[in-house]
Parts: sequence; C-alpha cells; structure tokens
Amino acid sequence: MEKELRKAVQDAAAKYFENVCAPQKELSYIPASGKVLDQEDLAQMIDATLDMWLTAGRFNDRFEKDFAAFLGAKFALSTNSGSSANLLALSALTSYKLGDRRLKKGDEVISVAAGFPTTVNPIIQQGLVPVFVDCEIGTYNIDVKQIEAALSPKTKAVFIAHTLGNMFDMNAVSALCKKHNLWLIEDSCDALGAEWNGKKAGTIGDIGTYSFYPAHHMTMGEGGAVVTNDPQLYRIIMSFRDWGRDCWCKPGVDNTCKNRFNMQLGNLPFGYDHKYTYSHIGFNLKITDWQAALGVSQLKKLPGYLQKRTENAAYLANKLSDLTDWLILPRVDAQVKPSWFGFLISVKPNDKFNKQQLVEHLEKNGVGTRQLFAGNLLRQPMMAENDVQLRIGASALLNSRGLTEADYQKLPNTDFIMNNTFWVGVFPRLGEKELDKTSRLIHEFIAERTK
Repeated sequence: MEKELRKAVQDAAAKYFENVCAPQKELSYIPASGKVLDQEDLAQMIDATLDMWLTAGRFNDRFEKDFAAFLGAKFALSTNSGSSANLLALSALTSYKLGDRRLKKGDEVISVAAGFPTTVNPIIQQGLVPVFVDCEIGTYNIDVKQIEAALSPKTKAVFIAHTLGNMFDMNAVSALCKKHNLWLIEDSCDALGAEWNGKKAGTIGDIGTYSFYPAHHMTMGEGGAVVTNDPQLYRIIMSFRDWGRDCWCKPGVDNTCKNRFNMQLGNLPFGYDHKYTYSHIGFNLKITDWQAALGVSQLKKLPGYLQKRTENAAYLANKLSDLTDWLILPRVDAQVKPSWFGFLISVKPNDKFNKQQLVEHLEKNGVGTRQLFAGNLLRQPMMAENDVQLRIGASALLNSRGLTEADYQKLPNTDFIMNNTFWVGVFPRLGEKELDKTSRLIHEFIAERTK
C-alpha cells in the first residue's frame, strides 16, 4: 500500500510540475545564472517529504557517497551552504588534534581580494591574518609568482578559489605548499567539475569546498559540501559541522564506536556519554534530507549541465573573438578543463567607453550581468568599517580601516578587475538564441561607440 500511495503522490507532483513549474521556453530577460529543475527533482523531494525524517537521513547518506565518487575523493560531507563549507574547512585547521600544524590566532593565510567574501571571512572570523596577493588578468586567478614573496614565518595555509570555474595553477601552488608545509584549501564553489590534468577541482589540496546555491552548477536551493582524502580531517570537519561533538554517530544512531560509556576525555568523568562529549567549539551546519534528495537527483544530471556550460562558453568566445581590440576574453591554462560558472569579459582601457557603460547597455536591453563579486574586497565597507589585521603581499601588518590609496595600488590587477571586468551567463538553460543576443548587443554597443 505504501509504495502505491507514494507513486500516486509522485505522479501528481509530476503533473503539477509539468503544468505549473516547467520553465518558460522564451526568456524575456537573459539571466547571468540560474537553476535547472525537472519533474525528477520534485519527485525526489516529495519522496524525502513522505519519509517524514526531516533532518539528514538516507538521501544525505547517498548524496555524500555519490558526490565523493563523482569527484574521486575519499570523503564528502554535506553542509547547508558553500559559505558554511568554507567556514568548516578553515575552522577544521584550527583543531588541537592537528598538533603543531594547527592554525592559531595571528597565523597567516594567503588569499586574494578579487573574489567572493566568504573565502576570506573565515580567516578573519578565526582570528587569523589574511595575506592578499594579486591576480592575473585573463585567468583572474591568483598570480602564483607573487605567493613566495608574500610568505612569512607565520604563514600556515593557502585558501583561494578557482575563479568562475577556471582553475588556478595547481602544479605551482601544490609544490609551494609542499615546500613550505602549508595547508591548501581549494574553494571550488564556482568550479564544480573542473579538472587539472584529469583531477577534479577540490580534490588536489587538503580540503575542497563546493556550493549548491541555485546559481551554481547544480543546486540544493541552499547547500554545500566539503571533501577531503584525509580521514583525520574528515572527522574534524564533521565535528565542527555537528555542534563540535566528538561522537561521529549519524542522527538516530548510537554507539558506532562501541565505546560510548568507556572513555575519559577532557576533564569529564570516566564513562561520560560520548554522544554528549564536545571536542571543538563548533556549529550546526547540517542539511535536511529534502536538500539531499534534490542533490541526489541533480548529481545524475551534472555531467550534462557541465557539457552545456562548456559548449555555451566556447560558442560565446567564438562570437566575440573579433572584439579583442576592445575586450579581454577568458584565458585557460593548457592543463585545465574548465567548468564555466560564467563568462568573464574585461574592457580594455580606452577613451570610447568603459565597463559601466557596457554593463548598463546590456542590462537595459535584457541581458543580465554580474561583477566578479566583491571586485576588490579591501575597498568594501566590510573592511573600511572594521579593524581587520591584514597584509598585502610582502608588506608589514596593516589595519583595514587605515588603508590608503598606495596600499590598494599594491594590487593593481585586482583594481583593474574591479573597474573593468564583468561576466555574463552560460548556464544550461541558455542556448544559441540567447548567446547570439548577448553577442549582438555587445557588438552593436562597441560599433556605435567606436565609429
């Protein structure tokens, strides 16, 4: 009876999706990003709802296993957002269980200012010092040649993102981290499925992070994941995610370790319930099984989504290739198979037009655009209005409130990105019709301004 009732509910949901939720074929406005959902996604969420389990359960178990397998990683942990994934990854490296390698307050972490703030925020939130290095124009990734000069005896980790699905130089960064015994966190929230010499983004460093926000390569609505190949880091990340507890039992399960009442940890009495023993000052950043159910369904279609993004980016690059006197188009390292989140364009300095004018023209005519997120984080109110200790390259320690124009100029490419760079969409719902419109509007604008 239960199976028949479930099927009836799911069939009704599929009919509802087809008649109410199916995406419109014509896009009056071409968004820069967006989700792609179908009847199967809704059916999976309905199935999870009918379980009435509510918190992470059978779908989450399956998602974590399938996601790790897709990436070729040993361990994957789901979490409620990509931002939380970054927070967990960095927080895990502060664990006392890592001994001399743990990050302590005042230690330094190499990062970049051209990106999304939640790559940098956890560094500050954990009392660490972000050290900002400039980016390359074209790849928009960290300029690896500048990292070594920015190191100090306090440098303990590198935490950087693969920009919009185009991976940074993993050979150079990995070698540098190995040479100096530094942790490496790959923020792969915008790069799910990208590859460096056949290895997936997020699986080469010590920890990788991912986001499943609707704008990303696949979605759970809100959701993210942390992956690692290190069993100790896996346990530590799980602890920080799950209230900081020492126990690793799944919800609703007891005594996985077979020593629930046979341990003495901290200054607790011997035998204190391991289920209520806490080894870290943690969080509760788990997901629900509804989110995991959607993730299971979306993951099946991810290869097709990635292929469509690749095709769309290649099509748009070809359509805009005659404008390189005015625009800088994305550049990709020979060892990278990108996983495009968006298509980055920079306006070359000229006296005919600027980025702002081109962006306003596109938006006015129905083509969505986005900045490269914060542009230059150091110029954001979050820095100007707070006392954040930081370094820029090889500089001495600075306070973010007191940064001067001379300090900002130490990151010239980051300022260039802020002033000259934007991106347009290549996500799977877009086809040649939408990309042709994007190309046509850019061509018409430049032709009008430069005639």
